[in-house]
Amino acid sequence: MTADPTAHGTTTTDVLVAGGGPVGLAAAVEARLAGHDVVVVEPRAGAIDKACGEGLMPGTLRALARLGVDPDGHPLRGISYRAPGRHVDHPFRSGPGRGVRRTTLHAALAARAAELGVRVLARRVTDVDQDADGVRAAGVEARWLLACDGLHSTVRRVTGLDADERPAGPRRRFGLRRHVRTAPWTDLVEVHWAPAAEAYVTPVGDDLVGIALLGPPGMAFDDVLAGFPELVERIAGAEPAGAVRGAGPLRQRAVRRTAGRVRLVGDASGYVDALTGEGLRVGLAQARAAVLTLDDPRAYERAWVEATRDYRILTGGLVAWATSPLRRGIVPVAAGIPPLFGAIVERLAR
Repeated sequence: MTADPTAHGTTTTDVLVAGGGPVGLAAAVEARLAGHDVVVVEPRAGAIDKACGEGLMPGTLRALARLGVDPDGHPLRGISYRAPGRHVDHPFRSGPGRGVRRTTLHAALAARAAELGVRVLARRVTDVDQDADGVRAAGVEARWLLACDGLHSTVRRVTGLDADERPAGPRRRFGLRRHVRTAPWTDLVEVHWAPAAEAYVTPVGDDLVGIALLGPPGMAFDDVLAGFPELVERIAGAEPAGAVRGAGPLRQRAVRRTAGRVRLVGDASGYVDALTGEGLRVGLAQARAAVLTLDDPRAYERAWVEATRDYRILTGGLVAWATSPLRRGIVPVAAGIPPLFGAIVERLAR
């Protein structure tokens, strides 16, 4: 992603996208494909990394293909839930997913956006001013603003869309991720369950595996990893590839998704948890819906509800279970009723 050399003074456009991560770039591509002039503002240069599981569901790959994006990665055949002495596997029925480094995905989306003529400014949104005709932020005047600026969205806050409620106790969850240099031993995304945390194992290359941990505040990566004996044995002797990255708290809420000519998209619009690995699929669906309903905020609110319904219900229910005293029953129940586990995986993978 290359910054526009004319990044000083006022710029005018149809659609201003705040945030140049994957969802922001996807929203920019959607808007260009719809015939709009687009400017993205993003203060960070180059391919942006983030703590995430890096597993793309089959439906996510189809959504990216529709945008003209096909990132390199490692094929994923399905999902495996694992606990000491038990596991249950479910292969995707609709075709493979793909493990893709976050930086690789970002670079592919940035290249597609540049190919379509999206302009990128190295700026940060700190405030938003709008009236009936347009919106102004980061020195850009636009007809609409798509806020794709992540979990801790500045646009959500300054437009009064940030909900005050914040989870406490066991439902206040965080994520950590590190890569290890080793050949993948599986073509499944493995979800290992321990008493207080989950470990997500995603092959992302022929010699690289990502390990993401989800759990309570204050996690130390190596200390938590030690609680997954099967995983520790698998990666014994493997060298870390890069630093540990963190994100959270994961749960975020917005009072609504629209304010005048502003639309919240992706994590900025609200987030439940990374437990089901659906964030990007849902974000891409929101980006498409936002572009299709630019002139109708009520239509976007309805489309957002529809696009996120399964994610909110299934992820919310699973997080409630995972943060309750019944947590230890998740893998035994999934293993004991494989059709139920498979139905949930397929619903999330579509």
